[in-house]
Amino acid sequence: MLIFKPRPRLAAALASATLGLALLTACGDDVSCGLDQCTVSIARETNASVSVLGVEAKFVSADDNSVTLDVAGEQVSLTTGGAATEVAGLQVQLESVTQDQIQIEVSR
Repeated sequence: MLIFKPRPRLAAALASATLGLALLTACGDDVSCGLDQCTVSIARETNASVSVLGVEAKFVSADDNSVTLDVAGEQVSLTTGGAATEVAGLQVQLESVTQDQIQIEVSR
């Protein structure tokens, strides 16, 4: 009779793959994720929001080259091409602003 004992490496690999898949699945259509960063598109309308890397980002207001977001309950103002701002343990940077949407990059 053979008794199969799972190997610790295999179990760790499966757990890592499952966690990675869960993070990518949580991203949805408005988010494109890599290993430690996501590019997020948020509609430029009242109450628009998206969940990324376990944090919710909500649109507050925008003009031609800046945006105000509520990220994890904290309001942050970002400028296109400006430095990333740290909020909730993440780096958030504004990539672009159009009439219809804003695009930000969120990284760990």
